[in-house]
Amino acid sequence: SNPHPHHHISNTQDPDPQFPNPNDDPNPNHPLQPQSHPQPRRPRGFAATSAAAAGAGTINKSRKEREKEKERTKLRERHRRAITSRMLAGLRQYGNFPLPVRADMNDVLAALARQAGWTVEPDGTTFRQSPAPAPAPTNASNMVMSVESPVSGSSFRNCSTRASVDGQPSVPRINESLSPASFDSIVVTESDTKVDKFTSTSPMNSTGCLEAGQLMQELHCGEHGSSFAETQYVPVFVMLSSGVINNFCQLMDPDGVKQELQQLKSLKIDGVVVNCWWGIVESWVPQKYEWSGYRELFKIIRDFNMKLQVVMAFHENGGSDTSGMFISLPQWVLEIGKDNQDIFFTDRQGRRNTECLSWGIDKERVLRGRTAIEVYFDLMRSFRTEFDDLFTDGLISAIEIGLGASGELKYPSFSERMGWRYPGIGEFQCYDKYSLQNLRKAATSRGHSFWAKGPDNAGYYNSKPHETGFFCERGDYDSYYGRFFLHWYRQVLIDHADSVLTLATLAFEGIQIVVKIPAIYWWYRTSSHAAELTAGYYNPTNQDGYSPVFEVLKKHSVTIKFVSSGLQVPETDDALADPEGLSWQIMNSAWDKEINVAGHNAFPCYDREGFMRLVETAKPRNDPDRHRFSFFAFQQPSPLVQSAICFSELDYFIKCMHGEINNVES
Repeated sequence: SNPHPHHHISNTQDPDPQFPNPNDDPNPNHPLQPQSHPQPRRPRGFAATSAAAAGAGTINKSRKEREKEKERTKLRERHRRAITSRMLAGLRQYGNFPLPVRADMNDVLAALARQAGWTVEPDGTTFRQSPAPAPAPTNASNMVMSVESPVSGSSFRNCSTRASVDGQPSVPRINESLSPASFDSIVVTESDTKVDKFTSTSPMNSTGCLEAGQLMQELHCGEHGSSFAETQYVPVFVMLSSGVINNFCQLMDPDGVKQELQQLKSLKIDGVVVNCWWGIVESWVPQKYEWSGYRELFKIIRDFNMKLQVVMAFHENGGSDTSGMFISLPQWVLEIGKDNQDIFFTDRQGRRNTECLSWGIDKERVLRGRTAIEVYFDLMRSFRTEFDDLFTDGLISAIEIGLGASGELKYPSFSERMGWRYPGIGEFQCYDKYSLQNLRKAATSRGHSFWAKGPDNAGYYNSKPHETGFFCERGDYDSYYGRFFLHWYRQVLIDHADSVLTLATLAFEGIQIVVKIPAIYWWYRTSSHAAELTAGYYNPTNQDGYSPVFEVLKKHSVTIKFVSSGLQVPETDDALADPEGLSWQIMNSAWDKEINVAGHNAFPCYDREGFMRLVETAKPRNDPDRHRFSFFAFQQPSPLVQSAICFSELDYFIKCMHGEINNVES
C-alpha cells in the first residue's frame, strides 16, 4: 500500500509532469522523511481563546487596511478631479472654450475640433465643410497668440483677420507654452511667491503675448469701427439713485428726476431700476405700508414711456449710491432686535450685523407673531396689490428679490462696519442662537454632535487664507468636519432662497423674477476659495459651488443678475483674484442649466476700456451657442448729469450693447 495516499491523489489530479503539484514530496523514500504524520491536537481552554482572538485580529486588520485603501482612493480621485478642474478652467479662461460646467473628455475634444475648423454634430459625427486652410505665414509679425481672455480675446480675433484680407485665411494657432503645467498654475498656493505669465486674468497683462504698443493698437481696432455693429441686442436699464425717496416715503426732487430721465431718454436706454426699501415702506408699524412716494415716482417714469424694474430690498443701505443717505431696516424690527439680538447675523466674536435678518429666523415666529418669510411675503403681496395697474399695463417688466446682504444671495461676511477691508477672507456668520440650533440638529443627525460648532481656526475678517489653519493649503476646509460644516452652511443659503422665491413667484405670478449673485473673485486662484466659502458658496477647486444653488433657482424660473466687476487684475495681484475666471464659471454654470443671465456693474463709472470688457462679457462673440445677457443694469454715478466724462462713455457703452456702433470714433 502507498504510505502517502494524498500524493497519489494529487498526481492523479495533475498528471502533467511540466507542472508538478507543489504538495508532492520530491523524494518520498528519503530516510529522514517521516513515514507518518500525527494529527495535531486541537487547542483547548485559554489556548483556543487566544487562537480565536488572533484570527479576529487578523480580520480586523485586513478590514482596516481596506478602509485605508478606500480613503487613499478617495484622495487620489479628489486630486484627479482638482487637476481636471484646473485644466478645464484654463481652457475656458485662456483659450475661450465654451465648455459646460461638468465637461467630460468628449466635450473637450469637440471644443478643440471646432476651434480647428471642424464641424462636430451632437451624435459625434465630425467632418470639414470646406477645404483645409492654407498654412499660416511664419513671419513673426503675422503671428497672433491664441491665449484669449473671455473679455478681450475677441477684440484680438477681429484684428487678426485683417492680416488675411487679401484672400488668405488665417489659421488659429495653439500656443505651445500652454502645457498642462501652465493650466496647473491657475490655482496658486498661498505660499508660492512666483506667479507665472499665465496666471494673469487677461492677455493685456501677459508679457508673453504682444508688445505694449502693438497690443493697444490691436485693442483699439476691436473697439472702434464696426466692432459691435449688428451684434445681438442687449437691453440696458439704468439704476436710479435710492436717494430720490426719503425715509418718509416722499419724492425728494420731482423736477430733478424729470431732468435725469430726460437725459437718460436721450441715451436710448430701455428702462430704469428702482430700489423699493423695506425700511421705508414698512418703517414704523408692522403691516402698515406707505407707497405714496413710489406711486409719484412711477407716474413720472410712465410719462417718459420707460420700462421699470423694481428691487424688493429687504436689507439696509449704507449710502454708497445715495450721497450718504442711510436706510435702515424698519424701526419696529430694530426695536425687537434690542430685546432679541439673535434675529441678526452674528460672527464668532458675538458681534451683530443689522444689515439684514438672520436666515435662522426664516421659520421662527419672532417678528410680532410672524416669521421672516411671512414678513417678506406680506410686503411683496402689498406691492403687487398697490401697483396692479402698472403690472396690467406692462410697465413693470421684472421684480428683483433681495435675498441677503447688499440685496445679493450671500451671507454678510464682508461688512466694513465690522472692520473688513479688501481682500480679507471675511468671517462665517452663523453664531446667532437660531443658526446654532440648526447646526446642532444637523450634526446630531449625522451622528457627530461634537461638530455642532463653527470653525475655531478660520481667522478674522482681514486674514489671508495661508494665515489660517482652516483655509490654508490642505487645511481643515477639506477635512471630514470641514466638508460637513461647509455643506451645511451652503444648504442654509439654498433653503433661504428656496423659501423666499416660492412665495415671490406666488405674489408675482407671470412676472420675471431676478436674483442677484455676488462676484467674490479675490482668492479665486487658491485651493480653498476662502472668501467664497465665508459668503456661502462651497466652491473650492474640487467642488462646483454654484451648480447646487442654480438648481434651486432653475426650479423657480428666475433670471440671475451677476455682478460684473469689469476689472483687469494686475499680474502681481497679492489677492490671487480672478474676476474673469469667476465670471465664466458662473455664466457657464447658469447657461448649462438653461437659466437666463443678466449683468450688473460693480463700480459706478468706467473708462472706455472698462466698458468694453463689460460688453464682451455681456455678449461673448466666440460662444457657438450665441449666449448673451438678457439685460444689463447699470449703476450710474450720482448724479449722472454732473458726470460729463462718464456720460460720454456711457453713451458709447449703450450703443455697443444695442449693436449700433458703426464707424464711431473715440
